[in-house]
Amino acid sequence: MDRSDAVARFTRMEDGTKEDYEVLERIQQPFTDELADRVLEHLRQLEGSYGGMLVDRLAHSLQTATRAHRDGRDEEYVVCALLHDIGDMLATHNHADLAAAILKPFVSERNLWIVEHHAIFQGYYFWHHVGADRNAREKYRDHPHFDDTAEFCALYDQCSFDPDYDTLALEHFEPMLRRVFAKPKWTEYGA
Repeated sequence: MDRSDAVARFTRMEDGTKEDYEVLERIQQPFTDELADRVLEHLRQLEGSYGGMLVDRLAHSLQTATRAHRDGRDEEYVVCALLHDIGDMLATHNHADLAAAILKPFVSERNLWIVEHHAIFQGYYFWHHVGADRNAREKYRDHPHFDDTAEFCALYDQCSFDPDYDTLALEHFEPMLRRVFAKPKWTEYGA
């Protein structure tokens, strides 16, 4: 195919035509369809990054998801558990925000809130040791998902640094991740 047939012809978006945007939509779809592959690849990049812990970041993510899965949580919740720290490598100081941004189109408001706020809730377990306020999460006490987020951290996140835990492999979670990422619940330009 001649490249000139496979591109929009505008140089300013306001000058684009319906045909231009149809071309873009057609070209973009395969890239969109590969999102789950890119997310899985980024998860794999967490392997070998220990950050001073007994397990690397991938093992921590897998343990968190394994615990949630074994506890009978639904696939969306398990995928959120798997991806909750995916932002560690690129958003060192706000990793939860990056994880939430990736998950936002695909998950419920409740699960999104858990992922987006888990870092401040996780601080309850260690911030007092590093001169920070372990009770910082209390500013969210009246939020409807406060207890859900505290539970996520207590049951799945804070306890998932065990090198001897029988952790499921990433391949176990791949079909779940693909199903969750198969169709967004919303997009930037509507449902």
